[in-house]
Amino acid sequence: MSNDPSQTIPAVDAMRKDWAIVSPLLGGTSAMRAAGQSLLPKYPAEEDDTYRERLRLSTLLPAYAETVNNMTSRVFADPLQLGDDVPERLVELCDDIDLAGNDLNSWSVDLFRTALSYGLCHVLVEYPRAEGLRTRADEIAAGVRPYAVIIKPEQVLGWRVDGGKLAQFRYMESVEEADGEFGVKSVAQVRVLEPGAWRTYRKPDNGGAWAQHDEGTTSLAYVPLVTFYTGRTGCMTARPPLIELAHLNVKHWQSQSDQDNLLHVARVPLLFMFTDDEQFQLVISSGSATRMPKDGDAKYVEHTGAAINAGREALQDLIDEMRMAGAKLLQKDKQQTKTATQANEEAAQELSPLARMANQFADALAQMLQVMADYLALDDGGTVEMRGNFDQDWAPEVSVPQLLQMANSGKLSDETLFAEMQRRGIISDEYDWPDELERIQNQGPALGVI
Repeated sequence: MSNDPSQTIPAVDAMRKDWAIVSPLLGGTSAMRAAGQSLLPKYPAEEDDTYRERLRLSTLLPAYAETVNNMTSRVFADPLQLGDDVPERLVELCDDIDLAGNDLNSWSVDLFRTALSYGLCHVLVEYPRAEGLRTRADEIAAGVRPYAVIIKPEQVLGWRVDGGKLAQFRYMESVEEADGEFGVKSVAQVRVLEPGAWRTYRKPDNGGAWAQHDEGTTSLAYVPLVTFYTGRTGCMTARPPLIELAHLNVKHWQSQSDQDNLLHVARVPLLFMFTDDEQFQLVISSGSATRMPKDGDAKYVEHTGAAINAGREALQDLIDEMRMAGAKLLQKDKQQTKTATQANEEAAQELSPLARMANQFADALAQMLQVMADYLALDDGGTVEMRGNFDQDWAPEVSVPQLLQMANSGKLSDETLFAEMQRRGIISDEYDWPDELERIQNQGPALGVI
């Protein structure tokens, strides 16, 4: 039994093993270097100074972070759309969803990116204390309103589920308080959420055990928390969907360090001296000569370069493997479609994992809007629609030259070429092929190049 509110439960400890890999990769070269031997082991018998220098010179290819960013950009290729059923009051709140000036779309990008990186992310719908305000009109006049707070996975300490419903949720947060006349200080505290109530715990300034600092109530009979999963493994648990890419990226980090170290050694030839004269002293400089003892010899020994080429090829192979691991989010598979209106019409639908995540993300945002609606005594929070781009061949730099080659060789019609260019955003959706074909026919023959 534990009364320590900061203690993590086993499920959180298990997820943190993956996050210990993901977080440094997202933090870049400096974070990978700070991880030290956990992600870049020492060689057997390697001196500490030598290892520290090798670590200091190691650099990261940010494949994991760039893949997460690219996939997130695909989901938000077009801004999310609020449904017509979203109440006008909530539409107004979405212009500043977090009370920090961020609208719902820009705020959602960070939420989705975090969930894709770690496997899940949480949203807490807060409602400021309305002390002294008696009516809903008083709250509106005072600007008191619900707002959304992102709770990142690494903040979470634990939870309890009772009867399939969330009964308790604990996380660590940092709050800023005034320190003297001009300074500020960050104070760590544990927040405990329960249906209809919340508590905070802090440690005394002089140390000691955690003690309750504050408490309050909410008007809701449930915990106002929404969890969005991208790699769900159970209730409140998940695994990063790109974890295999993360492992490959760490392997590349280690192999790149080996390759750089090999290049450093190979670029410096070693001078070997063959002599039995123990008194012999070697002098090497541009303005001096060395006299060798009788029958002595000196030779430079250089690396053949075979291992360098093998290392370079291995690094390239890793890059190709990472590219394939990231692209798996765009590979379509069969997914049963069972909505209320389509259950009798559609047997199956092809969706990529990223497209399914986008649909689930829209549902999570709708849940968040419903919590806000409950705070404001509104019946329905409405729906959200995501309009991302999930095509595997969408990258213009790869597919456009191939399409042009097919069109020039007569293997693709001009109309299909026009449609494919339009699908990639190269040609505006304002144009349509019949009108464009008419304009092409009316413009006359193309001018030759002089």
